[in-house]
Amino acid sequence: MKIVVIDDEMYALQSFLNEVIDCDVECRFFKDDERAVLDYLEKNTVDAVFSDVSMPKIYGPELAEKIVALGKDIPFVFITGTNMTAEGLSAAVQKHTLGFLYKPYNANKLRTYLNLINKRTPLLQVKTFDGFDCFTDGGIVTFTSAKSKELFALLIAYNGNSLTMSDAIAHLWGDNDVEKAKILYRNAVFRLRKTLTEVGVNCVGFGRAVLTLDKSNIVCDYWDFIRTGKGAYHGEFMRGYDWSVEYLPELDRIAALKD
Repeated sequence: MKIVVIDDEMYALQSFLNEVIDCDVECRFFKDDERAVLDYLEKNTVDAVFSDVSMPKIYGPELAEKIVALGKDIPFVFITGTNMTAEGLSAAVQKHTLGFLYKPYNANKLRTYLNLINKRTPLLQVKTFDGFDCFTDGGIVTFTSAKSKELFALLIAYNGNSLTMSDAIAHLWGDNDVEKAKILYRNAVFRLRKTLTEVGVNCVGFGRAVLTLDKSNIVCDYWDFIRTGKGAYHGEFMRGYDWSVEYLPELDRIAALKD
């Protein structure tokens, strides 16, 4: 796999190299020299471009537009220390954008993008601000029932912690008697497993009365926000799920810190 990495700061380029040095990745590094980047891409085939957003001589999204104009179907990952999302990109660049890496680098997220680019594993993109939806390369994930979708949303909110059947029932089926709630839980688990299998994202461990989540191939705005304070949170989290309000005070606290 061959990638181009563009950043005006040498320590950032070195940091990137340190994260991928043990991967099967050939990196071509550029500082903020737009002409050199475009000349190289005109003559060479690469699998992806990782570009800093704001550099003294280059604005990453504008460079991406020029790369798209070359007729190159190259995915972009933007590197930024700011609170930037895809909404700030043109439609042409959005179409080619896998996502964002926020400084300092998160090694797991970087590896997730590399795996996706190398087509070894599918990437699941999870949106929790405002409502809850999931996406793969094939588009939006369609869940076969509202409760199986909500069950997965709750698992995402647990952020890698195990979700027991009793906790899931308390959050989603608390108004039902115990035996009926267990039946509804098992039905939602069955439907969730079916949906994830169909889209090729096997990220949930289905144990006896417990669910676990493998986060390695998931990109989630909520996880990024609580880790970095950067993201598109504007006061709503998984809108429509009663239990989601429990998370708002902490999200509001994090949002207040960056203001």
